[in-house]
Amino acid sequence: MTLDAPDLAHSRWQRWSTDMHIVVTEPASLRRARFEVDAELDAVDVAASRFRPDSEVMALATSDGRPTRISETLAVLLAAALTAARDTDGDVDPTVGAAVVALEGGGRAALSTITPACWSMIALDDRVVTVPPGVLLDLGATAKAVAADRCADRVHEVTGSGVLINLGGDIATAGPAPDGGWQVLVHDADGDPDSAVALPSGTALATSSTLRRTWRRNDAVLHHILDPRTGRSADPVWRTVSVAAQTCWAANTVSTAAIVRGWAALTWIAALGMSARLVDSECVEHTIGTWPRAAAEARR
Repeated sequence: MTLDAPDLAHSRWQRWSTDMHIVVTEPASLRRARFEVDAELDAVDVAASRFRPDSEVMALATSDGRPTRISETLAVLLAAALTAARDTDGDVDPTVGAAVVALEGGGRAALSTITPACWSMIALDDRVVTVPPGVLLDLGATAKAVAADRCADRVHEVTGSGVLINLGGDIATAGPAPDGGWQVLVHDADGDPDSAVALPSGTALATSSTLRRTWRRNDAVLHHILDPRTGRSADPVWRTVSVAAQTCWAANTVSTAAIVRGWAALTWIAALGMSARLVDSECVEHTIGTWPRAAAEARR
């Protein structure tokens, strides 16, 4: 969540079953900022939503392996997803859609089969994509973070205002920040440790969690972050993983892969030279790199 300040203007609402939040440094720009964000999210929805039968992603699921021309928005989202898959050695894989549907529904996927697939089977050439028959794309692991980056850049370009965009924990900023940076409280559930951070202008923060979007099946509690190698919820070593980076896409790619990697994420993130905060299943906090704590918290 973002911390309110009296000299900033805010707009909060719900979309995609999560909390959305805009903060601008120029209050007069708030209405236009919200308009631009809504327009960007509408485009992402039409391009990539698994929950809209008329989306481009759902159309690709029935393309039967034919090369298909796609919109600029979907091309950007898909390129980001494929790059995330490559950079994480497949820990974040956009071809898990059928497995996600099966996990969420407790039975067979909407497609006739759950085709074994991996990201390297997707061919993207500019705005022409080829998806193998039977593969359902799920860009949920990266699309919201890319949308946050695009929304922040779009609002700043149109209005000139400094802006923070928070799309359900995927936070991007653009333009001038308030004095002391953008103040954000990282906190996922009651009783969990929290951390106040200060984001400099033009930086981002993403949090991935095994506490959100959960459901019970038999005696097991499942969550929405899949291990692509098993098709099941990743082991809940981490309650939450938060990563700071220059873009929300980069931060979210690492935070999501960290959930999948479990304890191995600690050395992996350190080797990347990134800053992160991980809360394990016992609510113990682990920080890596120069985690951007706010000045008040640093003095505790």
